[in-house]
Amino acid sequence: MSKPVVIPFETTLLVRDTCLCLHVQRAARMLARKFDEALRPLDLTNGQFSLLMSLNRPEPPGMGPVALLLAMDRTTLTAALKPLEKRGLLEIAVDRDDRRLRRMRLTPAGHVLLAKAVPIWRETHAAVDDMLGEGRPSRLRNDLMALA
Repeated sequence: MSKPVVIPFETTLLVRDTCLCLHVQRAARMLARKFDEALRPLDLTNGQFSLLMSLNRPEPPGMGPVALLLAMDRTTLTAALKPLEKRGLLEIAVDRDDRRLRRMRLTPAGHVLLAKAVPIWRETHAAVDDMLGEGRPSRLRNDLMALA
């Protein structure tokens, strides 16, 4: 029988205190809960809000640009679109020029829901910015964009 590998407890503490991945995940979960709670009266999650907002463009986007913006693979995006499409908030149509492509657009109901959601998002976002303090939200956004 081989002797088990023992990782020193100090390593656990080092990871707990310094792991960027852990700290970003924890912060992301907290932010997701905060925005989910704020958007709950509209029966929207923060992810659905971001997805609908990503469709608020002059021209209906294809799957690729939306998946890239949301850092999702196409399969995950397709699954996320289905309940919103079922609610009548968006439509997916075949591209006129390239029948292999699918284009997504907000319906009038999707625009109405986003119009109700944006003030909630602004208020929640302002509260988060206030929690971070003067100048820190911009720095955090820049740092996160540098990582992405």
